[in-house]
Amino acid sequence: MKTETLSGKGNITPAIIKKVADRFGTPVYLYEANLISEKCDDVLSMPNKYGLRVRYAMKANSSRAILQYITGKGLHLDLSSLNEGRRAHLAGVPYNKMMLTTQEIPIEKNRSDLEHMIQKGMKYNVCSLRQLELIADFASENNILLSMRIHPGEGSGESSTRNTGDKYSCFGVHLTDIDNTLSYAKSKRLIFDQVHVHIGSGGDPEKWRENIDRELGFVEKYFPDAKTVNFGGGLKEARMPKETPADIQDLGLYAKKRIEEFYHKTGRKLLMEIEPGTYIMATSGNLITEVIDKKQTGPDGFEFLVLSGGMEVNSRPLNYGSEHPFYLVSRDGKLLSSEFNLKHLDKENDQKIPVGRCCESGDSQSLDEHSQIIPRVMANPNFGDYFVIGGCGAYCSSMSPFNYNSHVQAPEVLLINSELICIREQQTLEQMTANEQPLPQKFTS
Repeated sequence: MKTETLSGKGNITPAIIKKVADRFGTPVYLYEANLISEKCDDVLSMPNKYGLRVRYAMKANSSRAILQYITGKGLHLDLSSLNEGRRAHLAGVPYNKMMLTTQEIPIEKNRSDLEHMIQKGMKYNVCSLRQLELIADFASENNILLSMRIHPGEGSGESSTRNTGDKYSCFGVHLTDIDNTLSYAKSKRLIFDQVHVHIGSGGDPEKWRENIDRELGFVEKYFPDAKTVNFGGGLKEARMPKETPADIQDLGLYAKKRIEEFYHKTGRKLLMEIEPGTYIMATSGNLITEVIDKKQTGPDGFEFLVLSGGMEVNSRPLNYGSEHPFYLVSRDGKLLSSEFNLKHLDKENDQKIPVGRCCESGDSQSLDEHSQIIPRVMANPNFGDYFVIGGCGAYCSSMSPFNYNSHVQAPEVLLINSELICIREQQTLEQMTANEQPLPQKFTS
């Protein structure tokens, strides 16, 4: 096959795959800066009426260089934990470019750190009555304006575990608790100048539109002081050829129209916020592994390719039944097959199942939502050929159990201006075990 790049997009060629694997080994994450830049520009150009602030959901990929690159493009940050705030600050991001939306209940040192971050400009998005009670006196004494995340009772996501708005999730203050929460806030003379509703990740764009209408209704009914409306993230990205990404321009035009109508109805101009994570990073990343073995399970079974990396570097198939595009590159740097061009392959006879090295039956890169393996069409590689998993820029390095079976965390590489930069070195065994303590001698025989 003659293809300039793996998927027909970006600048990742088979030659670059070979170069990265030769230099850094496998498994290794490879990110492409120009694709990240394009996505940042895309969301920043989203239509809006009275202003737009884009917060990158840093949980998607928290590597220091990635945070520096994205915030350098003008994006702010959406945090899910205090440690994300500490980590982003270590990367040079000022607190006034952060908003914290968390399930944590900060007490003792965490509380003092939270108060310090808020005083330095971080926005605190209250997600429960208890969080509000703990921050109330500090916020009142220091005239801190707060945000509130609302649990709307309805949500949408690519899987049930990524739906954050229905009764099976507990993110935010539920509608049935709003009156009590606001009554308490009033007793403490607290003001909410922002409202936040996030309904899930990768769901139906129509549900995203419905959330805009629903949230504006909340703002009108409950939050007379709100100046910012945050519609959350979850903007769908297309990892696979059959998928369609969210239409940023269309969603922006809809939000713009509804915010303008809100102004004509109430006289209130609202700044819009969104929090993309997957949309920014997913398709910018590839996971390079190597074919280390081949196995089969008989005439009525399957053909397996054993890879140098599996669930410990990409747990999304196991967690969600997620699909990723596959590419096979020969050891000498030739493209053998691409998910975006399988015409030369036999759909019946060229089916294989990629699995990893972990001692788990679920360690496969091709599973459905019930964790059943699914054969996929691909070329027949040799030992040592490269098996590349696309769409690994988001929620792969940041959420995978990389030390399972005592495998070390894989290195991360960024392609920027034709230069390959190592942004995370491979973990060592010494680093993995650094905090472990030996059993006291009196308990050993």
